Amino acid sequence: MDTSPQLSPEQLIGKLEMILAAAARHIRQIPDDRLDQKLMDRDRTYRELTYHIFRIAEALLDVAGGELLTYSYYTDNPPDEIQTVAQIGEYGDGVRARVTEWWAGLEDKSCRQTANTYFGEKPLHEVLERSTWHCAQHVRQICMALEEFMGITPDQPLTMTDFEGLPIPEKVWDD
Repeated sequence: MDTSPQLSPEQLIGKLEMILAAAARHIRQIPDDRLDQKLMDRDRTYRELTYHIFRIAEALLDVAGGELLTYSYYTDNPPDEIQTVAQIGEYGDGVRARVTEWWAGLEDKSCRQTANTYFGEKPLHEVLERSTWHCAQHVRQICMALEEFMGITPDQPLTMTDFEGLPIPEKVWDD
């Protein structure tokens, strides 16, 4: 079974930038007083999930810069200075700008270069795809939470068409 990315690195970056913009937009819709609430039956708060989306993108940037991608990137909690929806949104805007800047300055946009990850050495193209669909799945979760648990209509939600070519799970939440 071929598990190589279906989309080119350029297509993935376009999707990642779109997904990060949607994440920042939807995060700003969450009331601050809901940030410390747990999501469904998960041991994760809205603050942790929203921070996590942008931390995934930061991990991509770090591994692309030659650092080891460790699992701890995905378990990091927001620092003390990131406590409000506005602060998370600003942090996200900064990460998105860094992604755009990184891509603009990247000489080899084939992303064939090797990335050192906790799941082995992988082509950067594969890590880019994994990061993109991972962020996409969490944006889907935030939209669902806004609508179903908070009674808030997501502002310009992404559609399944926006996610075409990404290997995202069928379900928004796993069982």
